[in-house]
Amino acid sequence: MKENGQNLKNKNIPAIILLLLLLPILFYYYSMTRPHRIYAIKVKQKAQLHGISAGIELFNARNNGYPPSEALDPTGQPCCGAMKLCEAVMGRDLLGFHPDSVFRADGMDTTGTNNIYLSTEENLKVRLGPLLQFETANAYRLLEIYGSGKTGSFIEINFVLCDVYVRKHPTGNKTGMPILYYKANTSNTEHDVNNPDNPENIYNYKDNHALLSLGVPGKPNIKHPLFINPKIFYMMTKDRNDTTKSKPVRENSYILISAGKDGLYGTADDICNFEWKYIDIENPSKTED
Repeated sequence: MKENGQNLKNKNIPAIILLLLLLPILFYYYSMTRPHRIYAIKVKQKAQLHGISAGIELFNARNNGYPPSEALDPTGQPCCGAMKLCEAVMGRDLLGFHPDSVFRADGMDTTGTNNIYLSTEENLKVRLGPLLQFETANAYRLLEIYGSGKTGSFIEINFVLCDVYVRKHPTGNKTGMPILYYKANTSNTEHDVNNPDNPENIYNYKDNHALLSLGVPGKPNIKHPLFINPKIFYMMTKDRNDTTKSKPVRENSYILISAGKDGLYGTADDICNFEWKYIDIENPSKTED
């Protein structure tokens, strides 16, 4: 016999009551655990930077020097610090770094006639690495992040390492933002917070400035604070333990920067390979962890 509508409603009442009782508990659980999730992702990001640092140190030990980070390659073509970092620890094809590389944007040798990165058995035998596990590296082509035709003067098929703050881009891909890499120029002596263009600065903000100019994928009206005002870079990388003079943290090695949860470089939630406090450029007395 068919049950009438009233009987069906009566049968659903216990389930509805149970759901109403559980909703506040579920909401409370979500609200209480969300900070823990945020903290866990932050720890994961720091772990990734630590792994990248280990890879850079292995590169340094093998090649007697850290990877370069200049904005241009030896031929004058755009090839930023983030791209050179990826090549150093993963190789241009993610199969390891070739010792004959001169970090050209096109992957060619010094003559420009031979492709260094061939996938032959002989070629792969001389490679260093990859120095990171593929899953940890989060390596993506520029076009996968920004979209084809939207990578400025960069070769769009080149790889960068991305952070762990994954978000869906208009390209349809889910990636983090590129990890910025800056190598210290140890022949220089300055860390000029007031003049980012001081040629004697140990770190050069221009190493990744062209990459920052690509903006935020899918948000054409939003620009990175670090791009708008390069002074932020020198504020955030200043060694505040030294009160005698202005000098950078890690003045003899390199700096890594993740854009953090908000996907913007130069904000309070940026995560670096050093401990720092956010300094409001307009109000230096205001700091934030």
